[in-house]
Order: sequence, then structure tokens, then C-alpha cells
Amino acid sequence: MEIGQIVGAQGVKGEVRVLPNSDFADRFLEPGKRWLQRTGETEPVAVQLLGGRYLSNKGLYVVQLEGVNDRTAAEDLRSSVLLVPESDRPILSEDEYHILDLIGLPVINRLTGETIGNITDIITAANDLLVVNTQDKEILIPFVKEIVPMVDIKNRRIEIVPTPGLLELN
Repeated sequence: MEIGQIVGAQGVKGEVRVLPNSDFADRFLEPGKRWLQRTGETEPVAVQLLGGRYLSNKGLYVVQLEGVNDRTAAEDLRSSVLLVPESDRPILSEDEYHILDLIGLPVINRLTGETIGNITDIITAANDLLVVNTQDKEILIPFVKEIVPMVDIKNRRIEIVPTPGLLELN
């Protein structure tokens, strides 16, 4: 399961900047085993994360990986991704979801029974937005309980109650 992408080197000691796609900071801060998949390679390799810190002004983590000791080695990792096993998923509270579980789910209009499209992405904002690909366009749906009252991961579906004009605005 991908947790972030390396976007460049940080300094001259081999640290790398990681753009996270995980809300769990410990994956970038706590030492331990991760997997690294280099661009163009099909199989990830195990790597030890030695430690990290968060750059709040950039929204990035800076991490040190074992064996990456200089800027050149860090730059060579640009566009690689960091991974953890699926079994490493944290247990979530009710009404919390793993993004990967939402991608691909059909979105159904609860009022009409019509399938609107499938979720292709989530945009993180003040309120997360579901990116839904319909037959002819992409629409954004606020991921709030009033509009998305039902998320059924087990049966692979999301039901929405669109506010007037929501589906036409996009």
C-alpha cells in the first residue's frame, strides 16, 4: 500500500522529501521497515526508515533511509514510492475510510437509484471531495454526511443525496 512519493533530496546527507498520501504521520516519523519501489521497477525492495520529520510549511516529510548517505543517492530516488503492507492498515473509527477502499466504488443517487459514476480520486480540502467519473465528465461531491449518508465498503457502493444543482454545477 503506497504511503508517499519521494519528490526530491533534502540537504546533502541523503535525506529525501516525501509527499504523503497517508494521514498517519508515524509512517514517516517512526523508524522501521518500509518498502521502496523505484520508478520503472515492478518489485519493491525492503528498506529501513531511520527517522523523519514534518515540514509543515511544505506539507512534506523529510526522511532518512538506511544506505542513502548523500544527495546523489537521494536524488536517484526521485519519483520512487514508499510502501507498507496492506496488513499495516490502522483500525479506523466509524465513518473513517481508507482512500484505497473508496477508489473505484460506484456512486448511486439515493433519490433516483441511478448510478452516477465511479470514484477515481479524493481531494483533501476543508471537506474532502470525492472525484467521480461519469460517462461524460468528472464531478466533485463534498464528502460530508448530509450529502453522502451511506458508504458501504463491504457491498462496494456509496449512496448520495445530492443537493439541488450539485450534479449540474460540475
